[in-house]
Amino acid sequence: MATRRFSEKQLVIASHNPGKVREIGDLLAPFGAEVVAAAHLGLAEPEETGSTFVANAKLKALAAARGSGRVALADDSGLCVNGLNGDPGLYSARWAGPSKDFAIAMAKVLRRLAPVDDKSAYFISVLALAWPDGHMETFEGRVTGTIVDPGRGTNGFGYDPIFVPDGHARTFGEFDPADKNAITHRAVAFERLVKACFR
Repeated sequence: MATRRFSEKQLVIASHNPGKVREIGDLLAPFGAEVVAAAHLGLAEPEETGSTFVANAKLKALAAARGSGRVALADDSGLCVNGLNGDPGLYSARWAGPSKDFAIAMAKVLRRLAPVDDKSAYFISVLALAWPDGHMETFEGRVTGTIVDPGRGTNGFGYDPIFVPDGHARTFGEFDPADKNAITHRAVAFERLVKACFR
């Protein structure tokens, strides 16, 4: 079946994370899509009951599309640390607790990883673009790197201060947003999304 193109003026971002909404808005700005956050529309966050990143991205996108009556884009992403058997992975946001304090989450990762030799990790992002009629397109991106202790940098969000992408010396927390946006897992997924649905 042919990929469905995005032709509307406004796109709902199915996220209540301001950092993620801002990053997605920046990535889509060149294509003239006006983005609005699900939180701004008063849409509730659905419970992430999926067992994969793809399943969670789909359920969030579909809930926002049906709740708003507009096309919605959701991202389900996480940090997978190889020395922790892929944790926090699907539960990356939950490790930050109900207050979404990623200082707590990063401390947990570093504490558990301290006695482990393998510090390699990857960020994964799955984007789901959903229409109110239930049609869905999904795209995946990954970036590999290494966990560092202590964390460095105050840019970015989430686990950015403890992740150094392969081929670089800086953490994502030390990158300027524009430079980071060019190489992240989300950027890789977005490149695939844009080629398929926006160009």
